[in-house]
Amino acid sequence: MAHDLQVLPPGAGYGIVIGIGGIFALFMLGISWLQNRYTQLSTHRAEEFNTASRSVKPGLISAGIVSSWTWSATLLTSSTFAYSYGVCGPMWYGAIGTLPILLFALIAVKIKANAPGAHTMPEIVLARHGTIAHVTYLYNGLATNLLVGAILVRGGSQVVAALTGMNVYAASFLIPAVVAAYVIVGGLRATFIADYTHTVILFIAILVFGFLVSATSDPIGSPGKLYDLLQEASQQMPIARNTDESYLAFRSVGGLIFAVDLFVSGFTTVWLDQAYWQRAIASRPESSVKAYPLGGIAWYGIPFGFATAMGLGCAALTNNPAFPTYPHPLTTEQVNAGLAAPAAAIALMGKGGAVLILILLFMAVTSSASAELIAVSSLLTFDIYQTYFRPNTDSATLVRVSHGGIVFYALILAAFCCVLNVAGLSLTWLLTVLGVIVQQRVFHRVGRGIPDLDLGECADLCGLSGGELCRMVLSRVGIDSWF
Repeated sequence: MAHDLQVLPPGAGYGIVIGIGGIFALFMLGISWLQNRYTQLSTHRAEEFNTASRSVKPGLISAGIVSSWTWSATLLTSSTFAYSYGVCGPMWYGAIGTLPILLFALIAVKIKANAPGAHTMPEIVLARHGTIAHVTYLYNGLATNLLVGAILVRGGSQVVAALTGMNVYAASFLIPAVVAAYVIVGGLRATFIADYTHTVILFIAILVFGFLVSATSDPIGSPGKLYDLLQEASQQMPIARNTDESYLAFRSVGGLIFAVDLFVSGFTTVWLDQAYWQRAIASRPESSVKAYPLGGIAWYGIPFGFATAMGLGCAALTNNPAFPTYPHPLTTEQVNAGLAAPAAAIALMGKGGAVLILILLFMAVTSSASAELIAVSSLLTFDIYQTYFRPNTDSATLVRVSHGGIVFYALILAAFCCVLNVAGLSLTWLLTVLGVIVQQRVFHRVGRGIPDLDLGECADLCGLSGGELCRMVLSRVGIDSWF
């Protein structure tokens, strides 16, 4: 069972989740008070709360992009694929994950040129294609945000429960709750500040683990020792359909299949996620193009560096007496739960490694979840409340609706993650099935909504419906059987 990796008491899990979350909530409260007191930017105005007054510079936008794209899956699943497919896993994850961020710069340009006053992606669809298309894409956007949020919270709650014995259902509710607390206080600008702070801590932790594996730790301590241990691991735990069944092979059938799935789901979770559109909307016109390439390049090193160290390190340390499941390798359940990196951290640093990996994951989960919370609240506020109920409502009311939307989404997300836990659906399953569920929408969405094409609402909806039908047929046939 996953709890075989428990090295910390349940109180440590509650302390990290509630304690660090509370500290950030107080920090954001102080920042927001100073902003409201000494600047002209007030979080009580809807434009500031939901779009940061469209005035954020490229540095903070880039930090926000890195933070939003650094999920629990970025750390856990990339390490899982390094453990499962060898050195090609981190390379594919980093390279293909960077591509949609780089290309989103083109969309950011079109947003600023064609829809500078937009608040959300479905608002643009409404202006171009009418109500039916608007409702369709609003549903697609909310579905994507729910699935992305589930990946974040499910991954974080699984690892916290595994390492500390904390109740997984409590973790599923507390993680969204503490994030919602500081998002409600400060709005979108607060998420940018939190993103920057979280990303600094995240990079420090990743560098610590990287140097431990490659330079300073007793179990490994050098690239040469890591190479030798991986050669031994290839003999004891060979990887099917890798060249020579080796962890050091870039030619991997399983890794290539994973790369194709990540390619599709990666575009979906960027181009259909309101969080990334919101960053383009919040940026200054002259900075939106710079921010996305800078963010994409900065993000590449996170999955590639962390997964190479911790995923391959997990395989290399399996026969070490300090390994938490020694003398046995991780079970399939533990691997699918994303526990390869935590297992390596425990083998390298003991309880200190477990604490550091928990802090690292909490930074990743909360920063990404904050972006999802403010994104969904914007969809609920501008695309439902203002569009269909109160078109002429005042700014203060819109802020209150945004607050309610944040709380509502946090509760729905927590309940959905509990359902996933009851169903036994793991983080790895969620990430790989995400592309199957929503992939047909993304290429159609970006190909039609922003570029200067005018094929009409009928063509727009027929293309989306046709893609959905193909997705359903292929899902029923079972694509996995082809491989």
